[in-house]
Formats: sequence, structure tokens, C-alpha cells
Amino acid sequence: MLQTLTRRRLCCSLTSQLNMWKLEVFCSLFLALFASVQGAVPPPCDSDIYCTGPILHQVQEAKLFDDDKHFVDMKLRSAPGDVLSAFRNLSSKFPNTTVPPAQLYEFLNVSFDEPGTEFESWSPPDWREKPHFLAGIVDDKLRAWAEEIHGLWKSLGRKIRSGVKDHPELYSQIYTPHPVVVPGGRFRELYYWDSYWVINGLLLSEMTDTARGMIQNLLYLVNRYGFVPNGGRIYYERRSQPPFLTLMVESYYQATKDKEFLRAALPVLEVEYRFWMQNRSVALEAKGKEHVLNRYYVEVGLPRPESYTDDVELAEGLTDGKKEQLWMDLKAGAESGWDFSSRWYVDDDDHNNGTLRDTRTSQILPADLNALLCRNEKTLASFHRVLGDSDSAAVYQQAAARRLEAIESVLWDAERGAWFDYNLVTHSKNFDFYPSNLAPVWAQCYSEPPQAEKAVQYLKGSGALQFPNGVPT
Repeated sequence: MLQTLTRRRLCCSLTSQLNMWKLEVFCSLFLALFASVQGAVPPPCDSDIYCTGPILHQVQEAKLFDDDKHFVDMKLRSAPGDVLSAFRNLSSKFPNTTVPPAQLYEFLNVSFDEPGTEFESWSPPDWREKPHFLAGIVDDKLRAWAEEIHGLWKSLGRKIRSGVKDHPELYSQIYTPHPVVVPGGRFRELYYWDSYWVINGLLLSEMTDTARGMIQNLLYLVNRYGFVPNGGRIYYERRSQPPFLTLMVESYYQATKDKEFLRAALPVLEVEYRFWMQNRSVALEAKGKEHVLNRYYVEVGLPRPESYTDDVELAEGLTDGKKEQLWMDLKAGAESGWDFSSRWYVDDDDHNNGTLRDTRTSQILPADLNALLCRNEKTLASFHRVLGDSDSAAVYQQAAARRLEAIESVLWDAERGAWFDYNLVTHSKNFDFYPSNLAPVWAQCYSEPPQAEKAVQYLKGSGALQFPNGVPT
């Protein structure tokens, strides 16, 4: 309590040093980071239209669109204050009820443009019809399929209009300076961990410039936020996704050997690493020693703007406190990239037998996240060695060694031969099968070869390889 009050006083004492607009922005970000013990829950972002407020609530509750994401991707036609004022005037005509759907729809037609106006048409200039990898595919049908996939880069490319940079208040889109390749469908914008596989595909297609630009966008976002948001929308500003940026830089460096690019990127990668260690880590004791491991954790106890009605309906009947906790854990589930999985469902008996309503992502230490961070630590050490900084390399190598010890103490199960998510409340592992139970093998984050051999036997014995359409999640 005392710390929170002190932070509030510090924030408010800056009035004489900053103009009011800067103070408002600074205070909202400052308090969003530290609000907790007094129950002050920060919004998903600072927009009273896209992230919270009466327009969001009434439009989403009216279900004017098949997908809640449609509204929060629309562009404002005038300043946010003008749109909010117009909505207040409209609402005053219906003092005892919400605005009827027909009038809401008319209001949107006047005040907003359809999603997509934030982009201009763009096709990657480094795309070429026949990259070398196609010649290595012997099977005719598989080669034709690969050519079709390779051709998708042209249709999935997006370039953000300069208007987003000049007037960010009119958009939910976050400006980034370089074009991107998006996942597609309802996902019109950049997404964080999707970009890892996109970039590896681009490099295979010899589209090095496009891959470089995508990485530069993500580095730009770290410089702006201190981490990479879940995706390129302001309503994702409080949550991230599995931290693959270091491995994206590794892929690019392996393809280009561009040491200067690596030198410029490395300090930014370290900023992101510190974010995860400072904001997403937990200390716990196991086998007589304290260990630090990471989790997904988002302190925003409100519905996700892009899935607003789903979250509101899911929380019906819960107390206010349990609603906030559920909404926080749903966002943490989205941060995990596994949105959603029974990995995160913990019922009232503290078993993984629940439903989406029992999502408790923040109380779980995930095997895959910690394997990924272990690999990041090793990779950061290797980057420093490449650049001739042996002291910094040793720091990250030691961090990887500490994490390896923690993973083996907390997550590894020698009898079963795999690594399992750990519940911070029950102090127990979840022994259900998930591919993530094998993530330390992929990350090469294990100390003895027999562990990997046991993990192979665990996979064979799990039955997961017997599904005709691939390993189930």
C-alpha cells in the first residue's frame, strides 16, 4: 500500500515538469505498471473508445458484427473527443436504456470507417517466382503445393499508411515503419510469435529484405513499449506473446551473417529479456533451493476488446473479483499463444478438469515458455561471443545454467521422462499430454542425453503419434 501511494505522489509531483497531456500519458502508463494492491485495474490500453468505455460496451453488446474484432479495427473519422461527445449526445436521447441497434449502426456509419483503411496495397519487392528450395522438392504434388504457399507472400503483405503515424489517435492500428506479412483472415495486422515462422518462411523463400523489415518492426516495438505486444493493435498493448524475437534475429543472422545488424539489435533484445524477467517471473523453492521461472501474466481485469462479448458472457454470475481474475487469466492465455487450452483450466478442486471459465493461466509455470527463455539465454550468450564480449556472454550462459537447474528441479519428471507445467497454487505438475511437455528437447535445454531419450519414449508411449492429422494440442 505504501509503495503504491508513494508512486502516485511521485507521478503527480511531475505536474510542474510536464505539460498536462504528457503528464496524463505518463501517469496512465506509470500507474498501469504498478497498480495492484489497491485494486486499481489498468485498462487494455489508454483509448476510451477501442479499449474501454460506453461506445465499446454498447457496440459490442449489441452484436452488430459477427466478430467483435470488426469494431475495434475500425478507423475514427474525427478526433476521439468529438466522437465521444457525439455518443454522449446520442445516449442522452435514451436516458433509461442503451442506444438501440439501428441508431448505434447509424452512429458507426457516421463516425467510423471500415477496417482495412489503415493499409495500402503492397507486394514484397523481393519476391521471386522460383526460389532455390522449390527445385529440391522431388514430388510433383508437394512441389506444386509449396509453390502455392510461396505465392501467398504476395497476398499477405501489408504496408501501414503514413496517416497512422501522423494521426495515431484515429486508429487502433499501431504504426510500424516497415511492411509486414500478416497471418491472414481476421488477423489483419502483425502478430508476435506468428512472425517467427513467417520470417523463417521468408528466409527460405530468399525474401531477406522483407524478413529484415519485419524484425526491425518488432525491435521498434520493443523500443516503444519495452516488449513486443501480442499484435499490432493498441488493444494488445498490455500483453505480449512467447518471446521469439531473439530467435528471429538468430535466423536472420544465420542466413546473412550481417554482424552490424546483430550489433544494433542486441541491446534491444536485452531490453525485452529484462521485461520478461522483471514482469513475468516467479521465485519458488524446490529441492531446498530457490529458483526463478517464468509465466504468462497480464494485470488487466477487463474483457478483451477484440473478444468482448465472449468474455462478458463467460464471466456471467461470477463475483466482481472473480470476473477480474478470469479476464486477467484469459489475457494471459492469449499471451501464451495457446488461446485456449486445457493446460490453463484449473477447476475448484485444483485439477485440470475444468472448462474455459476455469482458466488460471497466471498460476502456471509453463514448460515451453521456460524452455524458450532458456534457449534465448543461450542465444544471447552466443551473440555476445560473436561480437567479442566474453563477459556479457558469460552472464547469459550463467542465466541459462540457473534456468536449466530450475527446469530440472521444478518441471522435469524422471519417472515419466518429460517436463510438465507446474501449478503455483497446488505445488504440483499437470501430467496430461501436451506437445509443450517436450519443448526442452527442441530448445536443447536439458543436461543429460538420457533425458532426451526418455522424452522420445514418453512421446511414443503417449499415443499422440497415432492421430491421423498430427499431434494434438
